[in-house]
Amino acid sequence: MILVTGGLGFIGSHTVRAVLDQGERCVVVQRRAHELPPVLAGEPVKVERADITDREALLAVGRRHEITGIVHLAGSYPWPPVPDEPVEATRQALGGLLNIAEAAQEWGVRRLGVASTIGVYFGAANDGLLREDAPLSMTAAVSIPTFKKVGEMLGGFLADTTGLDIVNYRISGTWGPLGHLDPFFAAPALVHAAARGTTPDLTHLVHPSSAEDGLDLTYVKDTGRAIALLQLAETLNHRTYNVGSGRATTNAQISRAIKKTVPDARVDLPTGGTTPHLVLDISRLEEDTGYQPEYDTERAAADYIAWLRAGHDS
Repeated sequence: MILVTGGLGFIGSHTVRAVLDQGERCVVVQRRAHELPPVLAGEPVKVERADITDREALLAVGRRHEITGIVHLAGSYPWPPVPDEPVEATRQALGGLLNIAEAAQEWGVRRLGVASTIGVYFGAANDGLLREDAPLSMTAAVSIPTFKKVGEMLGGFLADTTGLDIVNYRISGTWGPLGHLDPFFAAPALVHAAARGTTPDLTHLVHPSSAEDGLDLTYVKDTGRAIALLQLAETLNHRTYNVGSGRATTNAQISRAIKKTVPDARVDLPTGGTTPHLVLDISRLEEDTGYQPEYDTERAAADYIAWLRAGHDS
């Protein structure tokens, strides 16, 4: 049975869905009580209400279920980005990660997967595809990449000293059902506006968005399947894997894809865009799991619009 922290969230629920599709059972650890999201409705998913920062509550889950693997997707970084009590927020974030590692050791799991982010590459030399062995900058402007880098280093230390198989997932920009309006890319907001027949509101973005701005974007169903494949692979040859599409998707491409489904959508953005595109090299993922993205931009946009028009809020 695979335990997924944050398994009722955006990427988590699609990962659980993919793990189930691979024939495995799942138990989800969630801090607050939630109903199963629509992608998991009717599925035999065990839900345990526990906070990963509560060591005893977390370890007790393993006494009720036979856990063979862990996918750790719950936030292991302070939130909001500038918390009122930064020292305590840091203690909680890193304490949760250490509790997960202790649980993995106590339960004797065969693999612990930990979510990282494409954001760890911010500030690194970018001469094309971003590879897992690229040197990373020691600084970051926001909290998430900072804590993901720390988590990767801690994971490497613990893997070396405990013998745990700890694998990092450097996840690209992800969009699709159950997602939120991301502050770093416009795609979700454009799709929501098209599905509702409104003009996109992009005021939530950290930087103004232009047609030529792009990023390695992955549809969440592909993201979840990639993580499931990494968790369930018989053997892996590396400790860190990029999880993405392996290509840049620009806002102009998103707009064209949306208009294939909603021809009158008002989703065109101003021309321009000077930000270098961050694109992940996913050859490790492909070679070790057989993963290939199933959703190109047009298929993803059509599927997401259909989901929203079926009455789902996100």
